[in-house]
Amino acid sequence: MPEEFEVHGPHDHELEHAAHGGDDFSSKIAVMTAIMATTGAIFGFQAGSTQNDAAMFKNKAAIVKTEASDQWNFYQAKSNKQNFAELAVTMPGVDVAKYQSDIARYKVEKEGIKKHAEELDKSSLEWEDKSTEILHQHHRWAQAMTALQIAISLAAITLLTRKKWLQIGSYGVAGIGIILAGCAWFQI
Repeated sequence: MPEEFEVHGPHDHELEHAAHGGDDFSSKIAVMTAIMATTGAIFGFQAGSTQNDAAMFKNKAAIVKTEASDQWNFYQAKSNKQNFAELAVTMPGVDVAKYQSDIARYKVEKEGIKKHAEELDKSSLEWEDKSTEILHQHHRWAQAMTALQIAISLAAITLLTRKKWLQIGSYGVAGIGIILAGCAWFQI
């Protein structure tokens, strides 16, 4: 059986030394990149969560708006019946008392329907406002996540170029991401 052996190229020793050596610069960048990636994942989760909430609130607003529309249609139907009853009162040979009773009943019924429809309209607007507010928060989380992704990219370039100014830039962009996350958290 032939013996197996491995031949190393001239650069293999340098790569192994860099991977296991005491390169403080690379170690710091690697740790910060891992922290930024973890933080970015949290921000991404928050962005997705707030986006879902905004969609649910928007959906609730549409459902309530449809209910309000149904009530307004019901109100209109009662108004039409009241108008026919008012017209019937003017016709000869009809039971005027019955139609006046109907007119009075339709007026009372319409008021209740109108009040309910107005409440539903108001509720729909409140759900719309909640959706808009949470969507703004979603945008802040998404901006924070994007800033951290840019910071991670800058960190990768920093490792390749070993430029201190890129390291500072990466940390600065990560700081902007943290500030944006704070704005999202406090709904600013």
